[in-house]
Amino acid sequence: MLSRIPKNILRVLQEAGELAQASDLECYTVGGFVRDLILDVPSKDVDIMVIGDGVAFARKLGKHLQVPDIVEYGEFGTALIPYGEFLIEVASARTETYESDSRKPKVVYTDLKGDLGRRDFTVNAMALNLAPDHFGELVDEYGGIQDIQDKVLRTPLDPVKTFDDDPLRMLRAARFSAQLGFTLVPEALDAMQGLAKRISIVSQERVTDELIKTLRTKLPSIGFYVMQDSGLLPLVFPEIAVLGGVEDRDGQRHKDVFHHTLKVVDNTAQRSDKMRIRFAALVHDIGKPATKKFIPGTGWSYHGHEELGRMMLKEIGPRLRLSRKLTAYLKRMTRLHLRPIALAQTEVTDSGIRRLIVEAGDNLEDLMILVRADVTSKDPHRVKRYYGNFDRVMDRIEAVVEKDALRAFQSPLRGNEIIELLGVPPGPIIGRIKSVIEEAILDGKIPNEYDAAKEYFFKIKDDFI
Repeated sequence: MLSRIPKNILRVLQEAGELAQASDLECYTVGGFVRDLILDVPSKDVDIMVIGDGVAFARKLGKHLQVPDIVEYGEFGTALIPYGEFLIEVASARTETYESDSRKPKVVYTDLKGDLGRRDFTVNAMALNLAPDHFGELVDEYGGIQDIQDKVLRTPLDPVKTFDDDPLRMLRAARFSAQLGFTLVPEALDAMQGLAKRISIVSQERVTDELIKTLRTKLPSIGFYVMQDSGLLPLVFPEIAVLGGVEDRDGQRHKDVFHHTLKVVDNTAQRSDKMRIRFAALVHDIGKPATKKFIPGTGWSYHGHEELGRMMLKEIGPRLRLSRKLTAYLKRMTRLHLRPIALAQTEVTDSGIRRLIVEAGDNLEDLMILVRADVTSKDPHRVKRYYGNFDRVMDRIEAVVEKDALRAFQSPLRGNEIIELLGVPPGPIIGRIKSVIEEAILDGKIPNEYDAAKEYFFKIKDDFI
């Protein structure tokens, strides 16, 4: 197993063990690094645990590694040492508990078994001894190896205590289910259902971080199903939780939007590693519950759900502490996710293609990944037809882009020249005229050429004077 450790990190661990022994300290590498080592999964995060003062030891280790700037968190007995592409976290053996209404943990220093026992799952509660005479010996107090073999997630202690001490562990349970492909043992899920409301004491930033980490996994749907089954999802992302359910009217049933959404997320994950596209897949249909309507003789309709979803994200983004850039991206993708479908179902005009290119901007490729992932039909002939339509739309997009160079689209007639031709000072009127010229090009009324734009200017200028 030690042969799987990168040589430079193996040397760091050996040197850490030697430093600890010289200081009469016990020292171990623990947690996810050990789990990933057993699973033979590459890891860039290295956790070192010391029975004693972890921050003081981190200073010594940092100096020894010639890393002058370490980040200390004295209140929690931890420090971070950036080491090339790796991040080494050194911590004192400790337990953490939360008061019933507190978002900050209370730290108590402990021994090796106490530190391993306070961890979230047995698969994360193993350690490797770094002492020179016992280097690489595995410490598995809680049966982590067996649980890895059985592919289950189990807490080292009573799950009620584990989740009550740190409620964020419930979201980590969902994330690790998706990340590792492991199944939660029934008693852990039962505990989560009973303690779900306790998630309210955890800061929004930490909650959102777990949601995003879940989206980054190979099969994100597993994590979101765990959140839904445990009662966490209505508390951390209610707009997704309410998507479930099927209604039947006059023998016509609509699909379960929750299941559909998670299928789209998984489809997107298969097509791209970009978290933002997966997030767009998660929220693209959030406007459907409020717009759902049954039309006799026609069936179920969700007219306008894309625009309502965009508006909902104005509130969701700040609430989840998403960046403005990500929020704007999600709003754009939600609003546009039906546009390529509409173009595929009707005769595609250059004007419609131009508008899609301009409105999607740099996100056009992401949008096409999303709309392809949005096809969740089990009918292979229907899927083939949809994909064929999207291919035709993409062919038209490429043709229009090549012809009009619309990726950097602006009116061929620049603002300064409009000012000269009108003989007026700069002001809003110049922007309005440019917009009208650009709209004419987008609508196909005039070609995207300077002479045509100038001629059109003389036709419309009197409307603005």
